[in-house]
Amino acid sequence: MIQAVVRALDILEFVAQHDKKPVRLSKIAAQIGTSQSTCANLVKTLIQKKYLEQIDRNTGYILGDQAYQLAGNLSYDQHLIQASKPIMEELTRQLNETCLLGIIRNNRRHVLYSVYSDQELQVRIRTDLDLYSTATGRLLMAFLPEKELASLVTAVGLPASQVWQGIKTKNELYRALQKIRDEKMSHTLSKKHVVGVAVPIYLHKQVIASLSIFLPESRFIASHQEKISRLIRQAARKISGRLEQEEN
Repeated sequence: MIQAVVRALDILEFVAQHDKKPVRLSKIAAQIGTSQSTCANLVKTLIQKKYLEQIDRNTGYILGDQAYQLAGNLSYDQHLIQASKPIMEELTRQLNETCLLGIIRNNRRHVLYSVYSDQELQVRIRTDLDLYSTATGRLLMAFLPEKELASLVTAVGLPASQVWQGIKTKNELYRALQKIRDEKMSHTLSKKHVVGVAVPIYLHKQVIASLSIFLPESRFIASHQEKISRLIRQAARKISGRLEQEEN
């Protein structure tokens, strides 16, 4: 047997036993019987391949999205959906606008769950779209760790000029994403006159998803803008809080 492969599988199995509670590097190293430096190299590779996620240096590691996809296990998505569903339904009731829960999957914006308004004129959402073309995609990119963002940009390239005007270089892209990160909110306006507003959802201080509102530009008037901004931020905080409570 190839020892490095066996140890990597042992790491995944051990972290999986802890469900979604982060496991420290020292504990993982002790379990698989290696030094922390050797274990750290294996863990780093698993993070790069998205089989593990690092919460932070002190807290430890949990299974990454790729581990759940490989196993065909939808519990990760379902847990997030169940925590978000009632809050999203209430947000749509308050605003009467389309609301969606989004993540990055296969280098695209992927919708896990959506709630539609009962407006005669409303936005219908495709499950997967180019990251740059949506408020959700831009926001999630803005909160990626530096190395993951660089890898993603290498994979998908820069946005087309008609998708994101004013972004011609990587530096311009990174500055635009930093602004989104600072504001903790992303806005887009498509050629079809659809406005998107997205805010982050957190778990263990890490952005794991985005809550978004999409609506026709004709309804995005000043008073509605203020209400959307206030209520979507409140809803995202409630979802984040609910996820934290369920983890403890």
